[in-house]
Amino acid sequence: MTPPKADPGAVAPILAPAGDPARSTQLRGILLLLLAILLFTLMDATGKHLSTLYHPVQVVWVRFVTNLAIVAVIFAPRLRSTLATRRPVVQFFRGVTQLASILLFFSALQFIGLAEATAIMDINPVLITLGAAIFLGESIGIRRVLGILAALCGAVIIIRPGAGVFHPAALLALVAAFTYAAGALLTRIARSDSTATSVLWSALVGSILSSLAVPFFWQPVAAGDIWAFLLLGGLGTAAQALLIRAFSLAEAAAIAPFGYTGLIWAGFWGWLFWGTLPDLWTFVGALIIVVAGIYVWMREARAMHRPA
Repeated sequence: MTPPKADPGAVAPILAPAGDPARSTQLRGILLLLLAILLFTLMDATGKHLSTLYHPVQVVWVRFVTNLAIVAVIFAPRLRSTLATRRPVVQFFRGVTQLASILLFFSALQFIGLAEATAIMDINPVLITLGAAIFLGESIGIRRVLGILAALCGAVIIIRPGAGVFHPAALLALVAAFTYAAGALLTRIARSDSTATSVLWSALVGSILSSLAVPFFWQPVAAGDIWAFLLLGGLGTAAQALLIRAFSLAEAAAIAPFGYTGLIWAGFWGWLFWGTLPDLWTFVGALIIVVAGIYVWMREARAMHRPA
């Protein structure tokens, strides 16, 4: 699934001036983010392949269980302390929203193109801004409202309800964008917990809940597909680690817009593996979403640095 975008409420200045030591650190963060995006979209392509052969619940279960196994090994020496949280209920529902996002996204990929699903999911940054205003009481100006509406219009252009090309599965990707935004807002509420704690809780909750459901959808895994399942879990874990490292090195506003390179990779994988290319209206809708998302980030950055 499309990787998490930066929390718009945590933005800061764009790239540091040339010669500033912070600049090289930010550039490293950008490179790590670009690599994370590449791996995330390759994971999505693997998930699309597997979802055409196995039920999405089974695919998602493998993704979470593999992720849990890897992070458990990493945090093994301090597993109990890492699992400790001040907001267990919030962390639980964070895990639920992340599980829902991935399950909905992989379900959509059974029927629509990777580029189309990725473009629809990319409205989540502006949804986070909107949700922060509605549920967290953060201020939002008319210009950011217009940016949010523009992004939603871009998603409608891609989905095209009522048109002959419309597929109901596109709505699954749209709902996934909303559930991901909800998870991001819950992350902001649980910001007193460490990143390691949040990562571990996400993997644990996703593994437990998907394990309860997977017996009802399980089918034997062909020997020739084992590599794809292992690759799915490995790519997801590696991409998540790179993403966390990228945002620890660089300011969110400096690197977050590079997350939209996922649209390019999604289109490339769709062409390479399935011989499909997005149509003109998908390009138009995706462009509107990207421009609106970057505009909202810019407004957030200015608001954060405006004198009180």
